[in-house]
Amino acid sequence: MTHTPKRNAIEKALEILLKFNGPKPSWGIRELSAELGFSPATVQRILQTLRSYDFIRQDPKTRQYFIGNVFYRFLENLTNTNNITGIGRAFMENVATETQETVHLNIIDGDLRICIDVIESPKVLKAGMPIGNHSPLYAGASAKCLLAFCSDRFQEEYFRNTQIRPLTGNTIVNREDLLKELKNIRQQGYAVSLGERTPGLGSLSAPVYDYKGEILASLSLAIPEIRITQDDYLSACIRILTREADAFSKALGLNTEIGN
Repeated sequence: MTHTPKRNAIEKALEILLKFNGPKPSWGIRELSAELGFSPATVQRILQTLRSYDFIRQDPKTRQYFIGNVFYRFLENLTNTNNITGIGRAFMENVATETQETVHLNIIDGDLRICIDVIESPKVLKAGMPIGNHSPLYAGASAKCLLAFCSDRFQEEYFRNTQIRPLTGNTIVNREDLLKELKNIRQQGYAVSLGERTPGLGSLSAPVYDYKGEILASLSLAIPEIRITQDDYLSACIRILTREADAFSKALGLNTEIGN
């Protein structure tokens, strides 16, 4: 008979907090209780403590709980101490200056793509990408770029454990078609998508490597459909983005003479 270790109060509080990091942004006490197997009294007590420190907030009308505003205070310190964002900022600024589009930097977090830094476009019609935004690795250029340049072993495990669901009508949901798309991305050195996560918005993304030649991040542009569908404009954006992604990789110690 397998013995399950008893979780202490800190572990239970962390498990409750992590539930707000998933696709469901709000929870009620009984929902969390059923989801985690904790008693409603335990969940309520922990939520009240978390709420007193601003880690959790509550809607007074619906009584649902949401992630608290305290996390905004961590963003600046997180960005300042993250070596990737610190080194990458100059290259992001170069792309932003030349394209005037929204530039964002993304990494893999488990089985998701997560945005860790962004420079918004100054244009009236622009595509947004907030820091902390996350999505599955199979949809959108910034995500597919990360997945495409991962090892075969990572991809195999990812597809074995991931159920591909359409986010829009443009999401590639057939596994064979998606594998062909990933192969094409590796061959051309960048990824392009249109409306795979959000209708009307396109994305362009290039890989950033560490000193060992392994994928570390994706440097990406978020572009409205009306501009990304212009061939000359797209070509210019590809040239700028891939140039800066290559320079970013070199700054991280990649020896391009050895190859990726």
